[in-house]
Amino acid sequence: MEIVILVVVIALVVILGAGGLVVGSRRKKRKLPAAPPSTPTITAPPAEPHIGDEAAVPREEPRRTIEEVALPGAAAPDAVEELEVPEAPPIEQPEPTAGRLVRLRSRLSRSQNSLGKGLLTLLSRERLDDDTWEEIEEILITADVGVTPTQELVQRLRTRVRVLGTRTPEELRTLLREELIALLDPALDRTLHTESHEESPSVVMVVGVNGTGKTTTTGKLARVLVADGRSVVLGAADTFRAAAADQLQTWGERVGARTVRGPEGGDPASVAFDAVKEGIAEGADTVLIDTAGRLHTKTGLMDELGKVKRVVEKHGPVDEVLLVLDATTGQNGLVQARVFAEVVDITGIVLTKLDGTAKGGIVVAVQRELGVPVKLIGLGEGADDLAPFTPDAFVDALIGE
Repeated sequence: MEIVILVVVIALVVILGAGGLVVGSRRKKRKLPAAPPSTPTITAPPAEPHIGDEAAVPREEPRRTIEEVALPGAAAPDAVEELEVPEAPPIEQPEPTAGRLVRLRSRLSRSQNSLGKGLLTLLSRERLDDDTWEEIEEILITADVGVTPTQELVQRLRTRVRVLGTRTPEELRTLLREELIALLDPALDRTLHTESHEESPSVVMVVGVNGTGKTTTTGKLARVLVADGRSVVLGAADTFRAAAADQLQTWGERVGARTVRGPEGGDPASVAFDAVKEGIAEGADTVLIDTAGRLHTKTGLMDELGKVKRVVEKHGPVDEVLLVLDATTGQNGLVQARVFAEVVDITGIVLTKLDGTAKGGIVVAVQRELGVPVKLIGLGEGADDLAPFTPDAFVDALIGE
């Protein structure tokens, strides 16, 4: 039994040994892969820039100058056209002011028909009864002469017609002319005080409510002064109305007058102060200050107008304060005049839009109300349609020759 077991063990050992030899011979027949290199090749990433001591020496590379680099769409240097600088607008020569109102007489044609010719027609009636004199009063009051001046004028006319017995058209015209001129008070001083002082220019403030043509009047007044040989500086102190400074500057450029302006919505008193300061530096004859077109019902704004005048007076006196009134507003202009007179000392009245209106009598009413003369009247939209006021020329324009 033991012998059998031994034989079996020996047989298993032989079999296992033979199998190992077969497997080993097969492994030797397989081709093994090539061994990897001992030092792999690795591509380094781009080096980052360094500063200071770690900075590498820059490599020399070909570079182009700025002259060699062509901009997209740009022309070659020799093909660049020179920019044309716009020429300054030519300085205009304003129309002389002497006799200007006479030349503009036709602009008063409608007022002449309603006032002057109406009065002459009534006075030429064969019988001047109470009804006729009431019609004369109605014409005068409608023309905004005012109740009291109208009563005075009618009373004088009735007396002279009755005493002198004047009946011919020429006699009646002469009589009416004399009484109207007397009503306008020719003794009032209508001179514009625009001559410079020894060390400072004369200062003219232009005030008024919105819509009266105040800025335009300031520009036209500059033309009047330039035409009379004055040098002018404009102060755009109306900083509240959009484009007011631009409008005034355009007027100034047309006659060669400089305009001093400030930021929109800025302090008007500061602009006025700088304008006078500039006028002193330039040796100008006159400084015209266009103030804001403030409403006469706004107390705060009226107080600010007084402030502008006080600030300007730090340089010297204000020679003229001209109140611009719209002749078409009639008696409402008297309300404006009274309020402005309480804030600043009005020295003269400028009546605008007097052409084409039947309100010529406002000249009489406003003078009676303030005791201040009408110095200028506006008779149209033209640049030279602002004329110095003279009572005799005005009356002649109303009633005709």
